[in-house]
Parts: sequence; structure tokens; C-alpha cells
Amino acid sequence: MPYASAAASTGPAHVEVPVAYDGILLAGFGGPEGQDDVIPFLRNVTRGRGIPDERLEEVAHHYRHFGGISPINAQNRALKSALEAELRRREIELPVYWGNRNWAPYLHDAVREADAAEDRKLLALATSAYSSFSSCRQYREDFARVLDETGLASTMTIDKVRQFFDHPGFVQPFIDGVRDAVASFVDDGVEPAAIRVLFSTHSIPTADADRSGPRDIDFGEGGAYAAQHLAVAETVMAAVTADFPAAAGVGWELVYQSRSGPPTQPWLEPDVNDVIADLPNRGVAAVAIVPLGFMSDHMEVLWDLDTEATEAAAAAGLKSVRTPTPGIDPVFVSGLVDLVEERLRGTAARDRPHATNLGPWFDVCRPACCENVRAGFKPAAAGIAP
Repeated sequence: MPYASAAASTGPAHVEVPVAYDGILLAGFGGPEGQDDVIPFLRNVTRGRGIPDERLEEVAHHYRHFGGISPINAQNRALKSALEAELRRREIELPVYWGNRNWAPYLHDAVREADAAEDRKLLALATSAYSSFSSCRQYREDFARVLDETGLASTMTIDKVRQFFDHPGFVQPFIDGVRDAVASFVDDGVEPAAIRVLFSTHSIPTADADRSGPRDIDFGEGGAYAAQHLAVAETVMAAVTADFPAAAGVGWELVYQSRSGPPTQPWLEPDVNDVIADLPNRGVAAVAIVPLGFMSDHMEVLWDLDTEATEAAAAAGLKSVRTPTPGIDPVFVSGLVDLVEERLRGTAARDRPHATNLGPWFDVCRPACCENVRAGFKPAAAGIAP
């Protein structure tokens, strides 16, 4: 069962022929919207791992601190509205269906809604920019699973836009945020050499990181996941320095956050809080914390960065600022619709915008891309098996 259009399930990495779609599927992670939702939501997130509720409650306090409400659903509602407005502005007549992996509205709900409207050729926008199992392949497996479970696998297809980590629409809001943060520190009298920019993203198991991206390209330690983040961070700092030459003296590094695995399992490091605690020993007086791995201000940003990392900076005696995520920045929303248009038009890879030498990324995921070493390969849409 291909689960995707012929163009997105076989052949070249980039689809350079026009493909007609009936609608757009905005695929999200999901989040609780009240205290009673928190534990059921976390059970969904950890489904199949046998984690008892007592351990889930250790994570639940992040959500309970905010009334049991994750901001992610409200952010996706806002993004859906912004996408619909930009599509109308460009006279692209495609409806946007929204479904989540772990909470209502579920992907099942979205594909059933599309089917009822006889929109059966969907192009998915997953709310994650980088390549790894959880940020790309798991969405593709979700698409295949829900098509099977709803009985729509024989009548509906779901393609997926390329990973957009280095699309200018995604990168520009980070450039703006870092430039403004560095300039504010300099205005406050901090020497550039005493400023550090920490580009933070979600840590993942090193085994998954090493298998991120296609198997026939050696991305080095951390696989495509680490390579993509490093490439974007370099691009951001180069652009900031071009706009604000004083930033040439500012140091930066890639750090990780939100680790959730057992201590015996290796995950990507260093941890953002460990790095912050050591910055005074390196002559740093001010730190810009950049949520490079995230599209919007969801719980990992609000708790892990705005709460824990900001408290760590205060404890270390550092000035700190957390820069914005893309959210519904018009430049970002326009970039997402650019991704839709390049598939509608069959734009050649050489003509697609990309801010690093790793892009433009693939439309059709390569064989064995982003393997989950614990669960193995499952059927997945928009790629070549396995």
C-alpha cells in the first residue's frame, strides 16, 4: 500500500512535476487543554512504553503549573487561520484540515473530515522542521496508520512537504530575534565577547540521531538532526553579523533540552542548563537562549527555557533573553505556503529557496530514513520503503 501519491512514494528525492491536491493536512503533536486531560495525554505520548502513571505525574507538573493547558493547540489554531488567510491571498483554493498525534482533534478526525468533503489527495505540513524519527518519520507512520485504521488507505493519499529547517521563512525569525537580543545586550554595555548565544533544541537518543536522514549520506556525529541544527545556527549567526557587525565577537553553540529517557540511555548533549551554569567561568555576562528546534512557544519552550533555563541564568548572575519562535510570523507563514506551492507547481530543486548547503531537503524520504532502532520500520507515507 503506497499511502501517498505515485510521485511521493517512488522515484527521485524531489518531486519536480506538478501534483494536484484537494487539501492541506496540518499535522500537530497535540496537548492537554485542562487538568483532567494531562495524564490521558501523557499516556498517549508514551503509548506502548509501559510507563506507570506515577512516573507520568513527574512530567505532568509542567502542564499543571500552567493550569493543565498546553499552549500548542491554541497556537495551531492560530497557525491554521494564518495559513488559510495566506492561501486566500494567493488565490489557492485548498482547505486546511488539522489533526494531532496525541490529542484532539486527532489525525483520524482530520482525515475523516477531509473524506466527508471528498478531499482525498492531501499534502501534509507537519509542525516540525528537522529530520529525526519523532519529527519526521513518526508523522509519516502516523499517516499510514490512520489511513489503515479509518479504512481510507485505498481511497486517500497523504504526501508531505519537505523538512523546512533551512527555508528562509523559518530561519528569518531566528535571525531577527538573535540580532535584537545581541543589540540589546550591547546597548546595555555588555562587550560582544561576553555574550553567548545558545541555540537550543530537543534532545533525542543518540542512536536515533545517528540514524536521522538518509542512510547513504554521512552527516557525522548526531546524523542529519545535529547537522541541520548546526547549519541553521551558522546561517543565523552569519546573517546577524552582516546586519550588526559587533556580533562578530559573540560566541555561540548548539545545546539540548527536554531529555526524557533513562539515565542509562545516551542522549544528545550538552544540556542547556549545564552550559548556562558554566558560562560565568568562561567570561560570559549575558546569554541569548534561542529555541532553534521549535516552531512555536509550546510547553518545552515555556517550561524548559522560559522557566528552568531562565532561572539557571539568573542563578549564574547572567543577563538573559529568550528569543522568539517563528509562531505565526508572516514571513514564516508565507514560507509554509511557498512549500505548498512548490509541490503544486513541481518546482525544480535548483529553484527552491534554502538557506544552507544541506537543502533543499527531500520531498520523498529515502529508504531507511530516520529509523527508530527500538521499534523498527513500520509502513509510512511519502517515502520509499522501508
